[in-house]
Amino acid sequence: MGTAILGLFETHITVRNLNTSVSFYRDVVGLELAFQFPERNVAIFWIGGRGQAMLGVWEVGDGPNAMRLHLAFTSTVDQILAAPSLLKSKGVTPKGFHGEPVEEPVVIGWMPAISLYFSDPDGHLLEYLAMLPEEPRPAIGVVPYSEWLAIQ
Repeated sequence: MGTAILGLFETHITVRNLNTSVSFYRDVVGLELAFQFPERNVAIFWIGGRGQAMLGVWEVGDGPNAMRLHLAFTSTVDQILAAPSLLKSKGVTPKGFHGEPVEEPVVIGWMPAISLYFSDPDGHLLEYLAMLPEEPRPAIGVVPYSEWLAIQ
C-alpha cells in the first residue's frame, strides 16, 4: 500500500500573458493572489483560502503550441447557481458540458454534481462544481439543473 492521498494541493498552468491571467483569476474566478515571482513570470493563487490548495500560473508567451487544460473548482450549489450572471457581467460566457453557451448550470447525473464551465483568456476550460446529495443517476446523462429538479 502506498502513501494515502488526501487531496490535490497544487496544480500549474501556462498562459500567454501573466498580467491578463492574474486579473482573470483574481477578479473573475475570485482566487486570492498568494505571491508573484516577477523574475520567473509566475503567480501563485490560493484556492479555498490560505494553505488549502494552490494554482500556479506561468507566463510562457504566445508560442504556437499552447496546451489547453481543464480545472474544476469546488464551490457550493448556491454559488454555482449565481455564477452564470456573475460571469456574464464580467464578459465571460457560461458553458454547458459540451461547450455550448448556457443560462444555467448542468447536472452530471452519474456523480451527481452541479457544474458550470467557462474558459480563461488562454482557452483553459474551467469549471465550478458541487456534489449533490441525491443518488447518482447515470442514465440521465448531463441535463440542465432545472430539468434535474423537475425529475426528482
